[in-house]
Amino acid sequence: MICMTVKPLNNDNFVLFAMKHYDNPQCVNIDEFHDDLNRTKYLKRLFKKYENSGILKERLILNHLIILNNVFGVENSARILFFKIEEDYHSLLKTFLVYLNCLPETEIPEADLITIRLNFDAMHILREV
Repeated sequence: MICMTVKPLNNDNFVLFAMKHYDNPQCVNIDEFHDDLNRTKYLKRLFKKYENSGILKERLILNHLIILNNVFGVENSARILFFKIEEDYHSLLKTFLVYLNCLPETEIPEADLITIRLNFDAMHILREV
């Protein structure tokens, strides 16, 4: 069930949403904002590498997710991630967010968090961390 009180992210409102919810007191210029926002691209690459080669760089993924959660907040970073990362990788993304205890408790319009299954292979790897 999609939450109707919150406007879903799209290409037109995405950057404004990200800027509104960005909270990094150490940020001194717009480049740092874009560097943090580009972490979604790095995560997509890491997820794709795992899909293609079976190599999961779990610590690097965790670092990117922790930084995103720190600068955007848990719910906002989840909305950004589920919007920017393809649906094929949502299972992997959800698994990492559950591991970090950073999955929003409320519904988000970008994904139905209840129906997304966990990736059991990644969960097994994360248990070893």
